Amino acid sequence: QVQLVESGGGLVQAGGSLRLSCAASGRTFSSYAMGWFRQAPGKEREFVAAINWSGGRIYYADSVKGRFTISRDNAKNTVYLQMNSLKPEDTAVYYCAGKIPTIATIASGYDYWGQGTQVTVSS
Repeated sequence: QVQLVESGGGLVQAGGSLRLSCAASGRTFSSYAMGWFRQAPGKEREFVAAINWSGGRIYYADSVKGRFTISRDNAKNTVYLQMNSLKPEDTAVYYCAGKIPTIATIASGYDYWGQGTQVTVSS
C-alpha cells in the first residue's frame, strides 16, 4: 500500500509555469505506475499524464502534450508534473494516483489517490 501527498499547486498567470510534486510513502514506490489527473468544478476527473515504474513509458492527454512533462525519481519516492505555458482551462484540482503493475490512462484503473492540489490559472 502507498500513501500519496501532492504539493506545488497555486495561483499563476496564463503563460506561467508550476511544478507539482507527489510524495509517496512505502518502500515499493518503484513498483508503481503513476498518473496525474485533474478535475475542474462541474466536470469529471480527466487524465493528464502517466508514467510507468521505470519512466520508460509515458502518456499524455492531447490537451497538455508539449506543455506538461511527467517524471519520477524512485530514489526520492516522488513523481513530478512540470506544467508550462499554462492556460485558464488548466484550472483544476490535480490528483496523483498509483497502481500496480501497468501504466493506465483511466482513473478507475488506479488504486491509490492523493488528496489533490489546487491549480488556478488567471487570464
